[in-house]
This record gives sequence, structure tokens and C-alpha cells, in this order.
Amino acid sequence: MFGKSRKAEALAADITDFSAVRGRSLWRDAMDRFLRNKAAMASVVILGAVVLFVIFGPLFAQWSNEEIDWGRMGDIVGQGRPSLETGHFFGLDELGRDLYSRVIQATRTSLLVGLIGAGMALIVGTLYGVVAGFYGGRLDSAMMRVVDILLAIPLTLVIILILVIAGRSFMTLFIALGAVSWLTMARIVRGQTLTLKTREFIEAARAGGVSEGKIILRHILPNLLGVVIVYASLLVPEMILAESFISFLGLGISEPNTSLGRLIAEGAGTMAYGTLWQLLVPLFFYVTIIMTMFFIGDGLRDALDPKDR
Repeated sequence: MFGKSRKAEALAADITDFSAVRGRSLWRDAMDRFLRNKAAMASVVILGAVVLFVIFGPLFAQWSNEEIDWGRMGDIVGQGRPSLETGHFFGLDELGRDLYSRVIQATRTSLLVGLIGAGMALIVGTLYGVVAGFYGGRLDSAMMRVVDILLAIPLTLVIILILVIAGRSFMTLFIALGAVSWLTMARIVRGQTLTLKTREFIEAARAGGVSEGKIILRHILPNLLGVVIVYASLLVPEMILAESFISFLGLGISEPNTSLGRLIAEGAGTMAYGTLWQLLVPLFFYVTIIMTMFFIGDGLRDALDPKDR
């Protein structure tokens, strides 16, 4: 009697424990894999510190990014070095302006260029690729021929032409980068869509009378999200690199605005005078952002598609 009651209690306990177990979603598993990636998590912390510096750094600035320290203009090499006493924490640039404030502005600009450029590429490329891959046929052929023609043109040349014709400004730069960055995204999304539209759950949705628009929104796009997120994270540093190259050529953002690429170009031009801080400080922030974004993108790729590791 007592033995049966103990077995019943043990069975009830097992059932209780089993009911307490909750299913784990694929996104939860991906998040756990990403959190276990030490390089990616370290990059998130470092990039977060850079973002905090950009947001709260101006609170500690004693000089604006356009203000010239006329008292130290006579000897930039000797008196323009980084100093806590003068409030020039990163020193002066070649025109006697506070490099600390200019690095904050340049880092903010480069981050915005990367995020907005990648966002434009994500939206345009995803929609273009989904439409081409889902409907297929002549529409797909015509749309992808357009992409092939645009990819055959040097993208840097296209960006330079847009900036020369439309003028140099924040909006023009974003449009120029976004106009050429969506092409690869469109090809990737189109290939994934071609694979997805032949899957059983898509055929079941068609048989159930679900409209094509709802199939795209409810079934295609959610299953593309992992690929899109990974490529977008890798596209951000590519946008920053492209903007830096344009700025290094002198065709980027015009004064008094600046970016990390422009500061690096200015620092390289004055390096012969012994003002190494003008090159090393913006170069440090530039390399930090690029490397952390690449490590984060690599971590997202491993987390969302562990078979590729």
C-alpha cells in the first residue's frame, strides 16, 4: 500500500517537473550562442563604450569643435599636444581646434553613416530581392539584369559622381552610399527567397488560400530575418570604410563638419611635423569601430547559422 502511494507521488512529481519545462525558441538558442561568443560580447561592450563616449563626451568638453585656441596657434607642435590643464584632452588639430570635440563629432558622423547607409541597403535590397525571387520569371530576369549592370560599374565612381553632381552634405552622402549598397543585399535575399518559396509550408499556405502578400509578410520575410541581420551587421563597417575612403580623397563631408576618415587624412598630412596624435587618436576610434562591428557580425553569423561555423 505504502509502496504504491510512493510510486504515485514520484510519478506525480515527474509530471509536475515535465509540465514546468518550457520550449526553447530558435531565437533563444541563437541568443545563447551569441552570449557565449567571447569575442562578440567583448566587442559589444567596447562598441557600447564608444557610443557612450559619443553621447556623454560633450559634457566634459571645454572647447567646441569649431573654436580655435588662438593662444596656441603659433606653435601647434609644441603647445598643441594633449593636455588636461588646457582642456585639450586629445590635443589640437592643424588649425588649432580642439581634437577631443572634433573626434566626438567625427565618430558620431561615421556611426550615423554606417547605420543609415546599412539601413537603406537593408530596406531597399530586401524588398527588391523578395519581389524578384518570389515572383520569378521575366520579372526576376529583368530586375536582376539591372542589378548586374549596376554591379559592373565601379561603385566608388558612382558615389563620387553623385557627390560631385548633388553637392557634399550629410543627406547626399547617405543617398550616395545607399544607392550602391543595396545591390549585394538584393542578390542574397533573392537567392534565399528562391529556396524558401519551394518549401512545404509555403505550398501549404498557397493551398490554404493565403494571398501572396500575406505569404511574403508572414512566411518569407520572417525566415529571411537571420540572413538580413547578419549581412546588415557586416554592411555597417563597409559603409564606414567607404565614407572614410571618400573623405580621404577630400570628397566627403565638407567643413565645418567632419568624419573619422577626414580626421585621419588631416593627421596623415601633418604627420611629418611630429603631430602624431592628430593621426593616432582618430585612427584608434576608427579601427575600434571597424573591428568590433566585424566581430559582432561574425558572432551573429555563428549564432543564427551555426552550421557555417
